Amino acid sequence: MLNLDLWFFAVAGPAVLFAGISKSGFGSGAAFASASVLALVVDPGLALGVMLPLLMLVDVASLRPYWGRWHRREALLIIAGALPGVALGAALYRVASPDVLRLLIGTLSVGFVAWQISIKQGWLRIGTRQMPDGAGVIAGVAVGFTSFVSHAGGPPAAVFLLSRQLGKTGYQATSVLIFWAVNIAKFIPYAFLGMFTLETAKANLMLAPFALAGTWLGVRAHRIVPERAFFALTYVLLTVTGAKLIYDGLT
Repeated sequence: MLNLDLWFFAVAGPAVLFAGISKSGFGSGAAFASASVLALVVDPGLALGVMLPLLMLVDVASLRPYWGRWHRREALLIIAGALPGVALGAALYRVASPDVLRLLIGTLSVGFVAWQISIKQGWLRIGTRQMPDGAGVIAGVAVGFTSFVSHAGGPPAAVFLLSRQLGKTGYQATSVLIFWAVNIAKFIPYAFLGMFTLETAKANLMLAPFALAGTWLGVRAHRIVPERAFFALTYVLLTVTGAKLIYDGLT
């Protein structure tokens, strides 16, 4: 049962606002935390059901500012892997514990940031080449699965996209396109699993302004923040979300 009281909106409003800013401005890496925050006040399954339509709203609102600025090859590689990943998530949602996957993805995310820092500092002089196309498809499977079970597809997508050395806006636009497609693919399985109710629909209508406000703020923040600072913040978000996934997996 979803209780739409003042406490719910005190928690959900800022969480949705944060998701909009993260998705529309900084590559979606930390947007998954909003579902985790929302799970503090509602059942986790309902939290996922509440968040998905709001994330889709942010996706649609973010498409126009970044239209045509994405890197189509990288996006298609991840989407190609994400579709079977979503199907796998739907098939295993009722029986699979996502904790092990959270632990693996979190470790990969934090390890990737440490690896990139080591290269930039000159501590390592190997592994500077871009990840191959096949790695994008593999990352896509992780994106689809983790996005389905916890809206946590941002970190595996970031690992691959950052390795391809895209520009600031190209990276952001590609991320927007990827999750627009992935979230559409998740909608029907979520409906069949009973994750949408009349209460979640009411919550969506009342929280939609927070999602749109977050999108507006995120797009403008993206334009203001310099490229070097953008990627520094992206690495910070990837580290924080990776650490949170590790913590969730262990606890």
